[in-house]
Amino acid sequence: MKKIKLFFILIPMSVCSQMRDSVVISRDTLMQINTQSYTLKDGSVRVYSKPKILDFITKAPKNFINTNKDFVAKDHAYYLGGAIASTLILLPFDQKLIDNSRELGEKWGMSADNEYTKVGFLKVPKNIGGGLYLIGNGATVIVLGLGFGTYGLIKNDYRAQATASGLMESLILSGVFTQTIKRITGRESPFIAIENGHPGGHWTPFPSFSAYTKNTSQYDAMPSGHLTTFMSAVTIIADNYPEAVWIKPVGYTLAGALCFQMMQSQVHWASDYPLAVLMGYFIGKTISKSRYKVLNPQAKNEKYKIDFTASRYLQYNMVGVNVSF
Repeated sequence: MKKIKLFFILIPMSVCSQMRDSVVISRDTLMQINTQSYTLKDGSVRVYSKPKILDFITKAPKNFINTNKDFVAKDHAYYLGGAIASTLILLPFDQKLIDNSRELGEKWGMSADNEYTKVGFLKVPKNIGGGLYLIGNGATVIVLGLGFGTYGLIKNDYRAQATASGLMESLILSGVFTQTIKRITGRESPFIAIENGHPGGHWTPFPSFSAYTKNTSQYDAMPSGHLTTFMSAVTIIADNYPEAVWIKPVGYTLAGALCFQMMQSQVHWASDYPLAVLMGYFIGKTISKSRYKVLNPQAKNEKYKIDFTASRYLQYNMVGVNVSF
């Protein structure tokens, strides 16, 4: 990674008293003073403007609109259609997959409860399940944002600052998208559905606000907010740091672990995931792209292919997702 810093020195000139001193600074020069450039391995150059403190709020409305446009864009029909098809395919198998996941979790010594202890204002996991579930928690994204923000301020690195701002914005947009769909679908969480004797979960479309607030778990299963939040965060970090090729495989592996944990702890159904993956990716990509410009682009557009797979491990039915790029 190469960072190009541009410095400009204004040298005052002595002139006779009859003339006014004046220094003309062009618009392009002013833009260069407030930007930083990064040359990627493919030869393209990314230009980041100096982030503003409230960018994560002021950019959110436009990025919300652009994310919606991406969902329905003609060249994205494959992704949206694939997510919807995967959801419909998984629905009939949801209860069986939950039961198998719980049995497998028990064999591995994993508790169905996500247990934590409080240390000040922080939640510290007491078991493996709690640690895995915390991956998709908004607090994790905030910690990552604070890390990038601190580094960016100390090193005066606009890219790190933009990443931090993007992570904060992703919490807003992820919440808006997932809460909207949750309040439309009104699907029971697995542990509530099992208590109520509703295999696969009962659906109550458009529950009232009071009912949703009082008994949230009866209506908020689809889609997974944790997975959407984590996927958007991984996408933002990976897109801002394409030279760090380990980010995607590590991030997607952690996402898979999170998905299994939410199933074996009976928090989410398998069919809650496809839309969450799609939303997380598009939210993250839109936010990230809004914070830089690309000069002399050389890289080809990334084409992602998402395939949901089914298999058996020991005597258990398993589902997975392959993301190829």
